[in-house]
Amino acid sequence: METDPTPVLRREIYDAKKQDTLPGTLVRSEGEAESADETVNAVYDAIGTIADFFHTVYGRDSLDGKGGPLRATVHHGMPGFNAFWDGERFALADGDGTIFQPRPQELLDVVAGPLTKLILNPDLAYVFQPGALSESVSDVFASLVKQYSLGQTADRADWLVGTGVFAPGIKAKGLRSMAEPGTAYDDQRVGKDPQPGHMDDYAELEIHRDNGGVHINSGIPNRAFHLTATAIGGNAWEKAGRIWYEAVTGGKLDTEATFEDFATLTATIAEELYGTGAELDAVNAAWKTVGVLR
Repeated sequence: METDPTPVLRREIYDAKKQDTLPGTLVRSEGEAESADETVNAVYDAIGTIADFFHTVYGRDSLDGKGGPLRATVHHGMPGFNAFWDGERFALADGDGTIFQPRPQELLDVVAGPLTKLILNPDLAYVFQPGALSESVSDVFASLVKQYSLGQTADRADWLVGTGVFAPGIKAKGLRSMAEPGTAYDDQRVGKDPQPGHMDDYAELEIHRDNGGVHINSGIPNRAFHLTATAIGGNAWEKAGRIWYEAVTGGKLDTEATFEDFATLTATIAEELYGTGAELDAVNAAWKTVGVLR
């Protein structure tokens, strides 16, 4: 049976008008004409690109697998900059204009990361290593959506997430670097990127600090994916992305999964999909390089 050529799309974009309450006022629905608000249109278009990616590449007819609506709220009143998924919708704050100043034309991966929460089966506990895996999965597919939209092979991609969120003058390449965790930014106004890229530098944090390091320690599995994808070569969303996709959607991922659990699962899936050749070698070598597997 052939896959329907178009994904199920039911987009709803709301405007919080600088308030911190959700959802805000509905300003654009599926099929309606463009808004005068550039951010509204950018998020609307980004959601379409993301849905098309998952449909075309992985045969997913909708992000939640149920044809549900894709809701987003822009101009959220949270201070500074944040993009988050609250369980029902994507929300985006505008930044302070001094450190964070999101550029609408560069929001694709910023939108894609939180929306990826919809594909997780089951959800990962948002603490410690399971939470860091959840953040990493968001970064992985955000990067893949960007690479797919640009037609970039693994060796040509920048492997950066959030390149368009910092204000001019901030010494930053982006929010995170998957290729070189810890190098995304270094500026006295925001500090230095704290992400480790190896288990030797894993940040042992209390749960009240970044939920035990979910944003910080995600650099380790992020780097493992980058190493896997570049070792396999070609389009990262094909083989490496397929392995990660099956790992997070196949129902075999424990909600309390550790990095080692996830590494073992991706190796098992690589062998199931591609046998005992280069793909499996790439997965195992990547996890060993970041110190998760020995």
